[in-house]
Amino acid sequence: MQTHKNLDVWKRSIDLVEVVYRTTRNFPEDEKYLLTSQMRRAAISIPSNIAEGYARKSIKELIQFLYTSLGSDSELETQTIIAQRLNYTDSVLIENIVEEVRRKLLNLIKYHYSKI
Repeated sequence: MQTHKNLDVWKRSIDLVEVVYRTTRNFPEDEKYLLTSQMRRAAISIPSNIAEGYARKSIKELIQFLYTSLGSDSELETQTIIAQRLNYTDSVLIENIVEEVRRKLLNLIKYHYSKI
């Protein structure tokens, strides 16, 4: 099995973490422990769960962790929409990368399901 570091989805999700950190730096100070923290945690969870899944022994465990990453991706999407509605950001970059990561995760899940 290949390592997580070779995966385009892992690399792109690392890019997503960087964009989220840069974007949330500009959020109001009173959001530091609320929306800022939640968005950063959700973003970090995506590549972290991909990595953990690839360290597991079975494809079923890997798929479970990929689904966890997918859940974090959806969580970040929701938080980004909230941040936009609160006028903390107007950037669509996070939304675009979230969607790209979602597509890549779904394709990876389908690929591994076909191996079971």
